[in-house]
Amino acid sequence: MVSKFKALAVVSLLGASLMMSGCSATARAGGDEISGKLMVAPLLPDYKQEVTLAKLNEVLSTMELTEEQRARFHYERGVLYDSLGLRLLGRLDFSQALRIRPDIADAYNFLGIYYTQEGEFDSAYEAFDGVLELQPDYDYAYLNRGIALYYGERADLAIADMNRFFSLDPSDGYRSLWLYLVESAKDKPQALAHLKQHRQQLSGDAWATVLVDFYLGKVNKSEVFAKAKQGLSQPREYTERLCEAYFYLAKTEAEQGNKELAANYLRLALATNVYDFVEHRYARVELARLAGQE
Repeated sequence: MVSKFKALAVVSLLGASLMMSGCSATARAGGDEISGKLMVAPLLPDYKQEVTLAKLNEVLSTMELTEEQRARFHYERGVLYDSLGLRLLGRLDFSQALRIRPDIADAYNFLGIYYTQEGEFDSAYEAFDGVLELQPDYDYAYLNRGIALYYGERADLAIADMNRFFSLDPSDGYRSLWLYLVESAKDKPQALAHLKQHRQQLSGDAWATVLVDFYLGKVNKSEVFAKAKQGLSQPREYTERLCEAYFYLAKTEAEQGNKELAANYLRLALATNVYDFVEHRYARVELARLAGQE
């Protein structure tokens, strides 16, 4: 998603960046149907991340630190591990940071995401409740708790959280998309009607609006992938957009019963290595749901 979504509203203090080695895509000849065999090179970590990680390891193992400093460095290293896809190591660092300082809302937020990915929904709800107790204005906790409730099949509560999240910035197309996804699990016609209303508040040239328009039937899959190449501001942005497109297309394919194509799109989302995007985080959860349906 856009910059606010890249780390699910958690601001990394590391200043690390990622680089894209290149990507390409091929479409099936003859029209709108995209083959599901799209090729994209995954993002690779910048050497700066490796340097930063080495420095953090050295600081934590050799320097005398105050409790507050040690908690902060564990948290920062956890953020770095998370951005590299090293979820277990990140989880250990976030847990250690909270043992030292149990008031780091961002750490609870990450742990809640991990619990959701692992299907430990009660623990996820508790973690996000902890975030909101510490920071009642932490709006992305509503997104994350709403997603946990959605996958935990508690539709009414998920809708309430997503409505709260959406209401804080109705001009954000991703908020419209996630509200649609949780509402459609309960009442698709009503969810679609709401999405049409929310579309009126979106910028016409935003990438997220393209995805909303796809759900509304205003653009087809070929147009989605074509528009993903337009208006790019940085090298990695194309791969980030593809990660998002694969995920949201997979959701529609699964709904239409095209489970193998949906699974292909989800695998492609995972192959981008955009680890800190919400779409990448939950692509594997969606794959597991498809397998369970089989």
